[in-house]
Amino acid sequence: MSNQTSTNKRENLQGNHACALAAVAAGCRFYAGYPITPSSEIAERMSLELPKVDGVFVQMEDEIASMGAILGASMGGAKVMTATSGPGFSLKQENIGYGVMTEVPCVVVNVMRGGPSTGMPTRPAQGDIMQARWGTHGDHPIIVLTPASVNEIYQQTIRAFNLAERLSTPVVVLYDETIGHLVETVDVAGAQEIELHERKWAAGEADDYLPYQPDDDMVPPMTRPGDGYRTHTTGLTHGEDGFPTQDPDTANRVLSRLYGKLEHNKDIVECFEAMDTEDADILIVAYGITSHAARSAVHDARDKGIKVGLFRPITMWPFPEQALLAAASKARHIVVAEMNAGQLVLEIERLAGRDRVQGLNRYDGEHITPADILSTIEGIA
Repeated sequence: MSNQTSTNKRENLQGNHACALAAVAAGCRFYAGYPITPSSEIAERMSLELPKVDGVFVQMEDEIASMGAILGASMGGAKVMTATSGPGFSLKQENIGYGVMTEVPCVVVNVMRGGPSTGMPTRPAQGDIMQARWGTHGDHPIIVLTPASVNEIYQQTIRAFNLAERLSTPVVVLYDETIGHLVETVDVAGAQEIELHERKWAAGEADDYLPYQPDDDMVPPMTRPGDGYRTHTTGLTHGEDGFPTQDPDTANRVLSRLYGKLEHNKDIVECFEAMDTEDADILIVAYGITSHAARSAVHDARDKGIKVGLFRPITMWPFPEQALLAAASKARHIVVAEMNAGQLVLEIERLAGRDRVQGLNRYDGEHITPADILSTIEGIA
């Protein structure tokens, strides 16, 4: 762990620029990417900022190569990031799975746009919630953070690097086009210390080293190139020695540990906001730009005497299940508002029961408004 201190500095920042500045503040020194709307400002800003700190920016030939490049740079010891949207996120999925299996720290930003296919590149959407969870093939764990403001993009991008480094895993930062292009005043680092976590490096006798032998926190230390430790890296299912195996007991043990390291460290992974949920008869679940509309609708409903609360997941995956159930403990109805055809609502139905859950959905490139949410509330109050 290291601490970085900066002077108090408030800036009017676009969300995508805040993401780039946060990455540099978190220690990112390698970025590989391919321009794609509406995330291109992240690449543009990284190309300006990284040379100032002796970092490396590379515009790759495509999204597949971009993801491969950051994994390679991370294996070399660098903190790394790439950013994309829509079709680019789809192309990154195989290498995201490789990063999960090989336990390589990296941060992947997806600024969501309308889909499917090339869809509506300049319009907001929230259609990648389930892709972020299950986009790569096979059973796998993943951390996905969903900031809802420019300031939160800054905070959660730093947090994404800390989680990636501490838990040796890819971390996805997922937000919609509106948040990415929103301009707000942000305290860039502020006068406070930014707590940065570094990955664990191998120590001790080289002859005894196993590259995937975990410590008590279920996370194995990595090797620095040139430090003399023998390692083997493969996307195939492998044992603690890093070599491929099809032994059922070993495969079960390794895959269970990949899931287990997130569960074991749940206290540092989960993050959420609960607003006016203590007596809520109706609970709104929303994230990203839709949570702004939901917050306004909660205030309006309360002014009319309707007891409404808001639950906003900041860590989308692993989903904060117990926190949601606590927030919904008194609610007769749960409304899940999201700019898609109904994705997170399926998870809420699984947790809280289908009978009291309904979706409020929009996928035409326009936002869900406070009036939309308030009308739904009044219809069921």
